[in-house]
This record gives sequence, structure tokens and C-alpha cells, in this order.
Amino acid sequence: MNKAPLPLPAEHIPPGAADWRTPDAQRWLAAVPARWAHPLWAVLALVAAGVWYMEGSPAAACTSAAPCGTDWPGLLMAVVLVLTLYWVWRQPRLALAGLAAGLVGFAEDGGFTESFGEPYALAHPVAAAFAAAGLVHRLALAARQRALALEAAGEVRQPLPGAARTFRRGRFSFGLAALLLAVAGFGYWQAQQVADAYEERAARATQLSGQVVALDRGDEDADFVKVEADGRTHRIETAFPEDFPEGSTVDLVVDGDWVALVAEPYDAFGWELLVLGGLVGGLAFFANGVDGRTRSVRLRRGPLPVLKVLVREDHEDGRTWVYAADDPEALRPVLHFHSMAAFEDEDEEEGAEGLDDDADAVDLTKFRQILEGEDPPPPLREAVLYGAPCAGAEIALAARPDEETPEVLVECSVTAVKPAVPKLLRSRSKSPAEGTGRKSPRRSVEEIAASMTPTDGLRVWKAHGLSRAVGVGLLLVQGSGMWAMLDDGFSWTWIWLVIGLPWLMTAVATALTWRITADRDGLWVTGAWRVRRIEWDAITAVRHSEDGIRIGTGKGSDNVELSPTGWAWLERRLGREPYAERAAEELRALQLGPELRPAEEAPAARQGMPVGPPLVALSVLWGAAVLLL
Repeated sequence: MNKAPLPLPAEHIPPGAADWRTPDAQRWLAAVPARWAHPLWAVLALVAAGVWYMEGSPAAACTSAAPCGTDWPGLLMAVVLVLTLYWVWRQPRLALAGLAAGLVGFAEDGGFTESFGEPYALAHPVAAAFAAAGLVHRLALAARQRALALEAAGEVRQPLPGAARTFRRGRFSFGLAALLLAVAGFGYWQAQQVADAYEERAARATQLSGQVVALDRGDEDADFVKVEADGRTHRIETAFPEDFPEGSTVDLVVDGDWVALVAEPYDAFGWELLVLGGLVGGLAFFANGVDGRTRSVRLRRGPLPVLKVLVREDHEDGRTWVYAADDPEALRPVLHFHSMAAFEDEDEEEGAEGLDDDADAVDLTKFRQILEGEDPPPPLREAVLYGAPCAGAEIALAARPDEETPEVLVECSVTAVKPAVPKLLRSRSKSPAEGTGRKSPRRSVEEIAASMTPTDGLRVWKAHGLSRAVGVGLLLVQGSGMWAMLDDGFSWTWIWLVIGLPWLMTAVATALTWRITADRDGLWVTGAWRVRRIEWDAITAVRHSEDGIRIGTGKGSDNVELSPTGWAWLERRLGREPYAERAAEELRALQLGPELRPAEEAPAARQGMPVGPPLVALSVLWGAAVLLL
């Protein structure tokens, strides 16, 4: 039987505050973007169009007149394009500006003139238009949600609680942004040092013209050109050997034993990459900080609409879920966000500042309790929302944290509000957690046992369809990786085979044929290489972690781990309860409930067979075939 929601003291409910009832909440929830406007599709379209354009458009050759040095304008455009992909997901308004800048850069690159009419050139503006349409659609519906929330709240406006007015956002983001931008500045300085060193040496070097007589691939997979100039043959490393065909004339600068192509004066790619990464990360965090600080200031600017609701903290990740005030069983969530407690004393607030970012902030204390796995599920609580909730908004709430604490705690959102739109294609359960795409709450042993019935036969859990699909995918990765490394003959890269192949074969064999058979006396566990026998009395713990099942015996090396056993994240998105997670729960119930265990003994035919050894033989044959072919 569900407990009544934890009440909020009357003195903390603003006079005239309206209940956010189910009809109004459902109208708000219905004003969500269409499936086509999901950021994933826009990002995929932009990435595919960009890759197609780079593959299809002719690359500018390195010449003496236009050497391939550092291209800072091009690098800045790359920063804008990468940031735009992130902003499409997080910052729709900035994404629109990024798309506009990307189209300007596309035009400057000749996309609208030199490549007009080519399919690869048309793909980028089409993808940008599709992304922009989705962004405008999302912003329009966020404004519609805001209007519906204001309508539900009525004319009542109340000032923000004092604790929330001292809550500051963005400092952590600004700190990370400063660090990353400093890294980008250091990379720029180093790249300029490389360029200046070349210019200084080239100024006193001898300039020659020569003819390319051969292309040569070195022992370390580097490309070289051999150039005859002034009666000598020079062997020069090049990053673009296709720009210097045999018989072509090239310009050189020679200073003793040092020689360089004028068309390829120096290589600062590593420093340019550092600048790119530093700028992308730094500007992303800076934008997050500005956005968080702006929304926080806007929230404190004046009296706010208030709504009475019910809230519950997610048992898995500390996310706050909001329900209509007349939904005491928490069946239909309306929205969710991460929040942190606000204190009127700034010294208390500083302890929470480390997670003040709008990406994935979670209260570490709550998360630590979750990892311990034994804390009771958080209660459903009455709360008051301050602010007009809509997608991307900033809000605050006041509620009691738990039954033992009579004081009311003020919490401020540290991630943008998101509608609780069902992300599942189909649902096998009507629980609120599954219906919103969240992880299912951890069930007690009693609940698991109640869903199981005693049996005289065996209980078997084994690799299911998605687990086998993961195994096949890893097998393809293994085969293609062996082909890529062995096809060019002996190389130092073979060390990666020695390091990675055993792990990969273990993962493939486990995903394809893992099996756990429970009988009268214990478990038969079939992994990648052997079948293990574990008596019931020896089992100390069973749990599902990430995408594996771990069976503990308290003896260190005797513990058993099967991984991967599927893909829990994808199974949840497909509307299914992760099979391996369910298996771990039932195994734990059998461990603690002897009356649920089977009465039979498993014959050898039901214990499974590991496929690790045959996979090794198959891999050896495949490697031999690649080398011989």
C-alpha cells in the first residue's frame, strides 16, 4: 500500500498558490516537440552532411604559392561546427547562431559557387535547414509550455525564498572554461613557436627547385618524397604525398642537413588539435556558465508564479521528478531535472558548488547512498514550484527532504527542465519509472520473491537476442581489427593485438553463449572459457553492474563475473526490462530464499558449453588467412 505524500507545512505554502492538476499538467506535457525535432536527428544529419562534403569536395593542394601551414580561420570554423552539434542538444538559441555561422563559412569555402549543384554540396544547407526547423519548433513549444504553466498558476505571484536568492550558478563552469581556454592559448603559442622557428631558419636557408623522382613509404608508416635538386637527392617527409606526383617540380629550403618543402613548411597539427579541443571545451563550458547565470538571475528578478505539486527523487541518479498535485500514487510524471539544496548561508552553499554545471550535476551524497544500495526509496513529497516550468527553464522548489526532517528545504535546479516524455517505443510495465524511460527502482527481495514461484524444474538464464547481437558486433570489430593490423605485414601495431585480443575474445564468447543454470545444490555458470560450479552456501552476493552479472563468494579469485551480458541502456530504451538485471535479481532471491530453489539436479547437457577455445582456433585461422592473402 502506497504511503500518503509527505506533507508540506501550511506556513510554507504561499497564499493563493494553485494546484497543478492532472488536466493542466497533461496539456503542458502534450506541448512537446514532435519526434522529428529530436536533437539526435539534427546532429546525425549535420554530421553525415559534413562528412559527405569533406569526402566529395576536392581538397586544396599544398603548393609553394599556398603552403599548408596553420589555418587559424579554418580551425575557428571547425570549432563553431563542433560547438553547434553540442548546442543543438543543449542550447537551441546558440545553435541557431552556430548554424548561421556555418552557412557563412560554407559559402566562403565555395560551397554555393564552386560546387553548386553537386549532391554533397547541397546536403549541408539541407541538413542545416532541417536542424534549424527543429530548433525553432522546440523553442516555440517551450514558449507554449511556459504560457500553459502561467495559465495554471493564475494571477498569484510570490517572491523567491531567501535561500534560493543566494544560490549562484555558473562558477564551476567558468572555472573549467578558464582552464580549457588557457590550454588552447598554450597550444596556439606553441604552434606559433613552430611557425616562427621555421620562418627564422628558412630566411637564412638556400632556396632550391627540384624534381620528385620517387615516393617512399618509411618503416614507421610515414610518407616521404625523394627530390633531386642541385645534384643531390633529398628524402623529405610529407603528410600529403598525393600533392607531389613523380616528375613534378617542387621548391625546397636547405640549411645544411635540414631540408623542408616550401609547400609543407612545418607540422603543427598536434598543437592545432590541442587548440581545437581547448576552444571547444572552454567555449562550451563558458556558454553553460553564462546560460546558468543568466537563468538564475532571471529567476531572482521579481515575483514568480507558484504551483503546488508532488515531487520524488529518483532512487538511481538523484533526479527530481515532478507529478501533478492530484496524482498521489505518482503514476504520471510531468517533468524532471537535477536540483541542489540552497542555503541562506553562503558558506554552506560553497560545499555544493563543485557540481554547479548544467550538464549532468548530481548530489554526491545522494549518489553515494545509491551506490551502497540499501537506502529506502525516497518518499513522495508535497512541494511548491517557483517559476514557470518549460523545457530549458530554471525553477526552484520548497519541500521537506524526508519524514525525519521537519524543516523545509529549498532546492534550485542545476539542469534544465525536461518534459517527462516517454522515450520508450513500447512498454511492458505501467510503472512510472519505466514509462518515463528511467531506470526501474531497485526492488526488494520480497517483491522479487513474490513475482517468482517455486519450481521443481531447473531455472536457466542465458544469452538472449540482444546479448548475441552485442557478441556478433564485437566479433566483427575483432575480425576487422585483425585484418587492418595484419594486412600490412609485421608492424609494431601488432602489440595492440597482444594486449586487446584476449579481452575481446572473452567479451565475444561471453556475450554469445553466457549461461547460468540453477539447480538443487547451486549454480552452473558458463562463461567464455569454462563452466564453474558454485554451491548455494558459497554465494555471498549477486548483483548486476553496468552490463555484467557478478556473483561473489567472498574468496577473491573465486568470484565470478560475466560481462557483457547484453546492453541494458538500449533495452530500457526499447521498453524492456534489462534481461541480465532481472536475472541478477532472481538469482539474489534464490540465494536468500531456499524455498524458491529448484528441486532437481542439472544434467551435464543443461550446463552449457563455453565457446572461448573454438573462438581462439577461429581467430588463428582468420589471422593466417589475412597474412597469406
